[in-house]
Amino acid sequence: MKTELIFVGKTFDKRFDSAIDDYIKRVEHYMPVKVTVIPALKNTKNISEEQQKTSEGELILRQVQPGDMLVLCDERGKEMRSVEFAAWLEGLQARARRLLLVIGGPYGFSKAVYDRADSLISFSRMTFSHQMVRLILAEQVYRACTIIKGEPYHHE
Repeated sequence: MKTELIFVGKTFDKRFDSAIDDYIKRVEHYMPVKVTVIPALKNTKNISEEQQKTSEGELILRQVQPGDMLVLCDERGKEMRSVEFAAWLEGLQARARRLLLVIGGPYGFSKAVYDRADSLISFSRMTFSHQMVRLILAEQVYRACTIIKGEPYHHE
């Protein structure tokens, strides 16, 4: 299964970029993975939050192909322990051709994106910056790969 992490807007802190890149390189040892960054919209002060979500949603949905498993990282999503996330990911490997894990823009996702989504996951009930969530997602995908392979990265 191919996995793609989709982020709306760029990462502003190079330290986060570096750490995310490190985890992506680690994940490549286990499965094909790539990161797609959808450019942030310009002149958003002149549009409503709803218009911004709609425009970002259109850009997200352009990345989705038939048969893709679209998973949104969303505060209302299902929370899982790392071992549960690993089991969930392993189960998808048999069912999905391509997994898209998406972190949306500052206001979340449009109704159209929610309607297309196959699943919602949450890392916490707390709110994290988009920069941090990107790093957490990359690390958790790597952690899941090591759990699936029975490697000693994760300690239970």
